[in-house]
Amino acid sequence: MSPRVLLTGASGFIAAHVLDQLLKKGYWVRATVRSDRKKQEILSANAQYASQLDFAIVGDISQPGAFDEAVKAEPGLDYIVHTASPFHFHPEDIERDILKPAVQGTLGVLQAAKKFAPTVKRVVITSSDWNPITWEQALAEPVGAYYGSKTFAEKAAYEFLDNEKPSFDIVTLNPPMVYGPILNSQTAASLNESNTFIYNILTGKTDDGKVPKTGVHIWVDVRDIARAHILALETPAASNQRFLIKADGIYSAQEIADVLRKHFPEQPRIPVGTPGGGLGLKDSDIFLADNSKSKEVLGMQYGSLEEMLIPLAKDLLALKE
Repeated sequence: MSPRVLLTGASGFIAAHVLDQLLKKGYWVRATVRSDRKKQEILSANAQYASQLDFAIVGDISQPGAFDEAVKAEPGLDYIVHTASPFHFHPEDIERDILKPAVQGTLGVLQAAKKFAPTVKRVVITSSDWNPITWEQALAEPVGAYYGSKTFAEKAAYEFLDNEKPSFDIVTLNPPMVYGPILNSQTAASLNESNTFIYNILTGKTDDGKVPKTGVHIWVDVRDIARAHILALETPAASNQRFLIKADGIYSAQEIADVLRKHFPEQPRIPVGTPGGGLGLKDSDIFLADNSKSKEVLGMQYGSLEEMLIPLAKDLLALKE
């Protein structure tokens, strides 16, 4: 019988690729979504896999018992992949709208698995990369709140593991900036934030038409982080481990602009900047990151910036405004 997985937040950017790879590998997937409209969109995009797909509507992941019904399945679930997490650039209340839902949603799915899904062997949680932020600091602004929400939710997951000692184990995956081909957006306005950064460079919609600041200098292809989720399910040695999932090396917005101008010369608005100029920073100004654990334990291999940008740019150019 095919392995059976609950995938939370299935309409998200990363989750759409996780779903795609799970279905192609023959997994049976119950996908949680916020609405029937999202369910229909996913069904339409994955019509050839309809027999492998099931759905549960979870409108508010922060509500007590939100995942209780979703985890109940016959035959029982083997795995859970938890990607659902709130993100708003303009929340009315950061604590209420971002921080607490992230923590409560993660704890909720773990509690539901312990109570109602005795066959679950492993829960894989999508977190984020290194972040020493405090709760008080996270309350200051939405982007910091999002980073903090991932940190606090991951810490809560391992505290649950230590205190509740469930029959399942946990794996957490920690990606930095995630870019890559689009499976779930039809318009530029519906793009996720990271791909919007690439879209703005491709179409010249940057401040003063210049190459923007890079911000974060490590990244991963969405197809690679999706594959990491599958490997995390299937690799016994990953038990109760956390993995930094990132492409080799570092990158800059200038490098993105250089690659886009090379492969899409017909796009006149791509900013020129200083071709070949790289980061424009001293080595001491950059945090480096080590992805060797993901290679050694999970068997990860990572694609290049160019391999990510070419198909992504084609997708972006096909979007409606």
